[in-house]
Amino acid sequence: MTGRVEQRIRDLGLVLPAPLQVPPGVNVPLAMIKVLGKRVLVSGHGPQEADGSIAQPLGQVGAEVTVEQAAEAARKVALAMLGTIQREIGDLDRIDCWVKVFGMVNSAPGFTGQTPVVNGFSEQIIEIFGDECGLATRSAVGMAGLPFGIPVEVEAELQLR
Repeated sequence: MTGRVEQRIRDLGLVLPAPLQVPPGVNVPLAMIKVLGKRVLVSGHGPQEADGSIAQPLGQVGAEVTVEQAAEAARKVALAMLGTIQREIGDLDRIDCWVKVFGMVNSAPGFTGQTPVVNGFSEQIIEIFGDECGLATRSAVGMAGLPFGIPVEVEAELQLR
């Protein structure tokens, strides 16, 4: 890592995780990133540990997972996504702005706190990129379940310089 964004990540004491370790027997036929000119579409990402494994805890927010745990998981999603983006485009300084964020929360019946959960993702991106680049349009919705039982998944759209 050499650019300004990569230096900011280091200064914050953060680490971009290795590629996702997909559970054995699971086939995932999709592109994690699609670059179309200056437009970057990013498939849904979940929380990962530094080694690329799926981060714990798993389960529905409002039942097995607290809002605070889920917000921390959303911060890990941001780092996982940045790792994928960096592997695809190289220098993260090429990112001009975050355009759209779509956050999905694995929600227990009756849970309505999706916004503070997805805030974890947005706050991590803004902490790294600043308001001008990192502040995106956003949705935060509840889902009855997410892959592998992860508490939060986020997809995004970015624009390159």
